[in-house]
Amino acid sequence: MSVFIEYAVGDRNVKASASKWRINLYPPFLGAGIRAERISDDFMEADVSLVLRWYNRNYVGTQFGGSLYAMTDPFFMLMLMNILGRDYIVWDQAAKIDFVSPGKGKVWARFRLTHEEIVRIKAEAESGDPLRPVYLVEVHDEQDVLVARVEKTLYIRKKLPKKA
Repeated sequence: MSVFIEYAVGDRNVKASASKWRINLYPPFLGAGIRAERISDDFMEADVSLVLRWYNRNYVGTQFGGSLYAMTDPFFMLMLMNILGRDYIVWDQAAKIDFVSPGKGKVWARFRLTHEEIVRIKAEAESGDPLRPVYLVEVHDEQDVLVARVEKTLYIRKKLPKKA
């Protein structure tokens, strides 16, 4: 994943359109049928979809749980890396997924951050202590039926000044 992250955000001055293009060509996403539909220019929003295909369907013909989780995995981290910049360390630390109903077609997830959250993160990170915010994202089908609920815990810390 680290090679992808470096490739996707590089110097963290990447345009959202370039980041979206790179994410959509990332082999595990491409192979699973995961697609970043939209990433806002300020990286505060992202919309991701997954279409049910023969290669991502499970034994009973519904969306494979691993693909449902994979479509939600890196987005909050990538969004925050781009928003906060190089002065911060941002990692995925933990995750939990609840499968609510079977995904039988195209499913989607919407990732949203607020400006108030970013201000709060920057203020709390000033101490140098790590933050572990929890973000929730839901996966819905085309009829807006809830398919899965994902809880992501991130690790965020302001980088310490380098010693001379």
